[in-house]
Amino acid sequence: MSKQSKRREALVYHAKPTPGKIKVVPTKKYASQRDLALAYSPGVAEPCLEIAKDVNNVYKYTAKGNLVAVISNGTAVLGLGNIGPEASKPVMEGKGLLFKIFADIDVFDIEVDTENIEEFIQTVKMIAPTFGGINLEDIKAPEAFEIERRLKEELDIPVMHDDQHGTAIISAAALLNALELSEKKIEDVKIVVSGAGAAAISCTRLYLAFGAKRENVVMLDSKGVIRDDRDNLTSQKAEFATHRKIDTLDEAMKDADVFVGLSTSDIVTPAMLLVMAKNPIVFAMANPDPEIQYQLAIDTRDDIIMATGRSDHPNQVNNVLGFPFIFRGALDVRATKINEAMKMAAVVALANLAKEPVPEQVNIAYNETRLTFGKEYIIPKPFDPRLIGEVSPAVARAAMESGVALEPIEDWEKYKDSLLERLGNDNKIIRLLLNRAKSAPKRVVYAEADHIDVLKAAQIVHDEGIAIPILLGRKDEIERLKEEIEFDADVLIIDPKTDEQNEQKNKYAQVYWEQRKRRGVTLLEAQKLMRERNYYAAMMINEGDADALISGYSRSYPQVVKPMLELIGLAPGSTRIATTNVMMTERGPMFLSDTSININPSAKDLIKIAQMTSGVVKMFGLKPVMAMTSFSNFGSSKDQTATKVREAVSYLHKRHPDLIVDGELQTDFALNNKMLQDKFPFSKLAGHKVNTLIFPNLESANITYKLLKELNKAESIGPIMMGLRKPVHILQLDASVDEIVNMTAIAVIDAQQKGKEAVMSQKSE
Repeated sequence: MSKQSKRREALVYHAKPTPGKIKVVPTKKYASQRDLALAYSPGVAEPCLEIAKDVNNVYKYTAKGNLVAVISNGTAVLGLGNIGPEASKPVMEGKGLLFKIFADIDVFDIEVDTENIEEFIQTVKMIAPTFGGINLEDIKAPEAFEIERRLKEELDIPVMHDDQHGTAIISAAALLNALELSEKKIEDVKIVVSGAGAAAISCTRLYLAFGAKRENVVMLDSKGVIRDDRDNLTSQKAEFATHRKIDTLDEAMKDADVFVGLSTSDIVTPAMLLVMAKNPIVFAMANPDPEIQYQLAIDTRDDIIMATGRSDHPNQVNNVLGFPFIFRGALDVRATKINEAMKMAAVVALANLAKEPVPEQVNIAYNETRLTFGKEYIIPKPFDPRLIGEVSPAVARAAMESGVALEPIEDWEKYKDSLLERLGNDNKIIRLLLNRAKSAPKRVVYAEADHIDVLKAAQIVHDEGIAIPILLGRKDEIERLKEEIEFDADVLIIDPKTDEQNEQKNKYAQVYWEQRKRRGVTLLEAQKLMRERNYYAAMMINEGDADALISGYSRSYPQVVKPMLELIGLAPGSTRIATTNVMMTERGPMFLSDTSININPSAKDLIKIAQMTSGVVKMFGLKPVMAMTSFSNFGSSKDQTATKVREAVSYLHKRHPDLIVDGELQTDFALNNKMLQDKFPFSKLAGHKVNTLIFPNLESANITYKLLKELNKAESIGPIMMGLRKPVHILQLDASVDEIVNMTAIAVIDAQQKGKEAVMSQKSE
């Protein structure tokens, strides 16, 4: 994608369909006049009076306890510098979005139009009663130090400047683990810090808190080594001025154990790495380009432990590992501040989490066989679902032990469960899918690439590295549309109807005819069929000229399914095909089967559908908890529809006792575990959160998923095809660009999975 095209996409993303990235939504009912009378006049007077009696009641009756202000004056925005408060607003909204999706914390972003320290402090103090916490952001040094210091002293709610402390906390966790792996002690190592801004100062202070010696630290700014004989040093720089008579980074790196880069790209050379001590630790965290490129560093020394700020290399130092969970823990015990003990607790929790066995969900997301503590895994991955359940309790506990918690937690297990429950409110699963697809992109053929939405999706998957698109359709139209959307990448375009494809068409036709000649298909008919995109695309998959197929955007489902069944066929062990849809709901992802193929499945069919759906759920890195639904509960009806569900469940209980599946069940009992536990405590689903619904017929499944999609605006991935021999996935008519991108990720992951299965099968032979 061209720079201009990326710019346009970023602007459209922020402008459409609604400007900005966050909004305020009601948390109470408001449908009736009675609701409104309680929400405002006259009912609202009662909580007002209670708060007037005791100001602490504000946490009981308002949203203050889960509300953080993200505040900036726009003086140090990303790498853009002092661009002003209005221009900083998109970044502050983005920070608010991260708070919400990672820790379910609500945010108001506030941009303050002053560079005067005292005015800024007074402004924040005056609005502080609204909030449970203050996140300072993108304020230039050295003013940021004074602003944070004063606000921490003068306010009774948590205050943190994330630019300083976020990087410090994550890098300190990585440093502790890197030192352990290199068998070095923090009090002994020589540390070089390139950069002297807010983050670099805060990082170094935190390293000292964990035992590093000040005399072992050399810090550099743009003028070189910060020495104690330099003039006009700020108090923060003077704090780390060295007495050593050295001036350059080259000199500082000699025999150094640790390099921490928070400066600019490509300032560290291989020669510098070679003069470092044995088992050097290098954190090159300049973004987007590090102080030395990852591959160059590890090629230079095989004993190096390397981290960057980038997501495309191991050991990403990313602030999102810290600030959402630190504020979550602080808010949940009503901490009056975020102190050193709480930050250090976050460091230790992150460091320890990297040593724990990694959930399969995380391995799958990063296409790893088994992530284990070591040189390429010294800090947890940002998508690790355990972060909120480990870091937030550690911070909360430290707040209690250090005496700044006003509402201590008593039941830690219950608290941890409540934290993990919050994760159901976000769409992390889509990010996990895209990330997994990117780890090993496959060739995906789009059978309808001359439709602009399909082409836009192909452009996104190409630019994001999700897949390698192959475009089928009218070549002149595809090229015209590519120019229109500035899709300037060199990708393969094929028009099966043109003469230039005759040789390939004839080759495919010959193969197809050999397979179908005893079923009444002539060679001429086979040649004609190869002019049709879906037949041609399916043969590309069969012959290994593509890895996965996406179709169905402009044609009805049955029209597309027919050639796929003829050419692709069933997977080994499959007796039929089926589909499942993943719905992104407030309770988390829900899998619904079968939504597109089997009109009235038998008990035997339902068994197979449940087994195949279980495999798909596992492919997403989740443990399947399946309710087989009906209009009745556990034998309350003798109707054939209910009976076949019971028969399927009975078989699964006997032959697959490891599966968490039960029924027949009404949907409300399946989804409301309290109702289920009270009424049917014997059920295998009691005490479990159902994430999969198997429906007794196509009618109920299709209606349910489309209702969810339209009424609740739930994002959908699917229908995901199950039971075919090759990775073929068929879209719903007029699927959105996002839906096509998500289905492409599914197709890539399906191809990855089937490729592994083929390798395993060959080995077993």
